[in-house]
Amino acid sequence: MNLIFTSYASSPEYNDPAKWLERIAGYTGMLESLSQRHNVIGIERINYEGTQIKNSVQYYFIRLKSKVVYFPFGLHRLVKKLHPDIVFINGFIFPLQIIQLRLKLGKKVKIIVLHRAEKPGTGIRKILQRIAARCINAYFFVSSEMGMEWVEKGIIKNKEKIMEVIQASSIFYAENKPHDNLVFLWVGRLDDNKDPLTVIKAFLQFVNYQPLAKLYMVYQSQEILAAIKKLLAANPQEAASIKLVSKVPHSELQQWYNKANFIISGSHYEGSGIAVVEGMSCGCIPIVTNIQSFSKMTGPGKCGFLYEAGNDEDLLAILLKTATMNIEEEKNKTLQQSKRELSFEAIAKKVNNIIAEL
Repeated sequence: MNLIFTSYASSPEYNDPAKWLERIAGYTGMLESLSQRHNVIGIERINYEGTQIKNSVQYYFIRLKSKVVYFPFGLHRLVKKLHPDIVFINGFIFPLQIIQLRLKLGKKVKIIVLHRAEKPGTGIRKILQRIAARCINAYFFVSSEMGMEWVEKGIIKNKEKIMEVIQASSIFYAENKPHDNLVFLWVGRLDDNKDPLTVIKAFLQFVNYQPLAKLYMVYQSQEILAAIKKLLAANPQEAASIKLVSKVPHSELQQWYNKANFIISGSHYEGSGIAVVEGMSCGCIPIVTNIQSFSKMTGPGKCGFLYEAGNDEDLLAILLKTATMNIEEEKNKTLQQSKRELSFEAIAKKVNNIIAEL
């Protein structure tokens, strides 16, 4: 089959196709796995015009002058010229463009939308999403429960179109290097949704019981950094166990994941939670919030631990268990779950089963 993957979002800050493909490797790995059975094409919008083949996937790069094109005639002409059987669209935030794509391709070509953490629209966007929903054959959500919000809002009329597929995975792997047992890692933005404050509050209490425990925090933004530093300054003795690492290049994250035995998240909402996916691929035992995406990723119950978002006492209770648990056993459970459900090969298998039924 001819599979085309594209998006209506652009990244004009990138002008090197190799660097761009490296940047989105957690996504393109899925394309590469699918290319073992299909002809797979990716259409990317960066500040570059040309084509490239990488790991059996054909890429077309389109340079567009504006970040958002409401009437992408050129893109749609290219898609039709490539004779797709299925077109995969990243995100449901451009319903007007999806409607135009359906009109361009006719009824025979299937259109699948990959949920990218976006919430149901309001106002005119909600109206357009309702119309676009008639043009779409399937939706990929990490968990079906996440898709039900779109059903309840009246946007997705047919819940049978909702499929459980995570749309990205990890390029990292476990290195099996020896390190201290009670090493924890947090990776994300310092914002209210990622809620690092709850994680820190629990850890400040935890080190009173386990003073050798360490928490490393790799962060990409600083929205609530001042509040974090204030909390740490108020607890100087316990705060010595928490290291604020700041931002590191993505390519260096593998060594950080492999330094830790646990990956912690405080998120209140995630479309998928790639940092946790990456950590699990390196054997980091997940200690994550009991939200729909994390629940699906961890089994639930097949590996790791879930706690109530925003509840530092609930998190502390789990942290206290880590001192006596069989870490190697839990690590193996995590690696098995990662391979079985979150790897590129597992994702491609699910996608192949779905498109065979469409």
